[in-house]
Amino acid sequence: MFDYVVVGAGFAGATIAERLAVQAGRKVLICDKRPHIGGNAYDHYDEAGILVHKYGPHIFHTNSRDVYEYLSHFTEWRPYQHRVLACVDGQLLPIPINLDTVNRLYGTNFTSFQVEQFFASVAEPAARIRTSEDVIVSKVGRELYEKFFRNYTRKQWGLDPSELDASVTARVPVRTNRDDRYFTDTYQVMPRHGYTRLFERMLAHPNIKVLLNADYREVGTLCPTAEVIYTGPIDEYFGYRFGRLPYRSLDFSFETRNIGVAQPAPVVNYPNENAYTRVTEFKYLTGQEHPKTTLVYEYAKAEGDPYYPVPRPENAALYRKYQELAEATPGVYFLGRLGTYKYYNMDQVVAQALTLYGKLTGVQRETAINAA
Repeated sequence: MFDYVVVGAGFAGATIAERLAVQAGRKVLICDKRPHIGGNAYDHYDEAGILVHKYGPHIFHTNSRDVYEYLSHFTEWRPYQHRVLACVDGQLLPIPINLDTVNRLYGTNFTSFQVEQFFASVAEPAARIRTSEDVIVSKVGRELYEKFFRNYTRKQWGLDPSELDASVTARVPVRTNRDDRYFTDTYQVMPRHGYTRLFERMLAHPNIKVLLNADYREVGTLCPTAEVIYTGPIDEYFGYRFGRLPYRSLDFSFETRNIGVAQPAPVVNYPNENAYTRVTEFKYLTGQEHPKTTLVYEYAKAEGDPYYPVPRPENAALYRKYQELAEATPGVYFLGRLGTYKYYNMDQVVAQALTLYGKLTGVQRETAINAA
């Protein structure tokens, strides 16, 4: 007999299952409709023997020491600082926009002080920052917004930035120095042997039973007394009672080439007429040495597996209806990007799961991250 049924074997589900099983001694059944654990962070070796991320690149970065130390129980880390180029006006330029981006784009020789003045001269201040367009235009002006952000955002989200919440582009900073790292978090690492190995170690406990290719609705009937922790789409759980919450999905096209390195950066963004949004070369991320290389082209779309909640006020209002319904449903807890309709990073999902574990067991956060 199980104490908990955890639906979804990604970061949210695996973290809460591991803590309940290992530290609280509970019996946990974790099920997933996919044929593998790891959720969207699942990685595997392709036919060429190259480690790839099946659902697009997953870069681990966090400022949370708790999350880093907790996950360190299950993996060794490889230091990795992510860098991205954007294909703009026939050049590959650093993104986030920095001093070198501006100097190479315009053929200038600005200093950090001068580029700060340049941004101030072209920025269009907004009395109130409401949309993703407002965020960028108020920082770097309309021309850089058009070149680097507008079309990329329209491809990624199927909406103009003027129709999206400010949180989407607020994730991308603008810099006046030459720092070309995509992230500046304290901890920037990748699991040395891949994400799937990390998940295998998280779930390798006698109190945890993993069931794949499994529909939670069928599994739940087998464990009628168990509490449920649900990490899938919250609207799906309630049978879309108030209508569907909008998500963006992705298609991936993998390509293996007979060369050691194919592009000059781990990721190249295409904020232009290309149908794909970005191209990732996995060997940068994993550090694998191999005579061949595999890339993935990403195509955003409206239908398919849910990847990104669409941050708009009307969608937030619809989610609140489901949230109220969830709070009135005893014995069921919602977790993760899909379960709480939030555009979370991996570390934020782990932190959310650790917080829920503390609420369920009364364990303090510092205690909750200990291995045993």
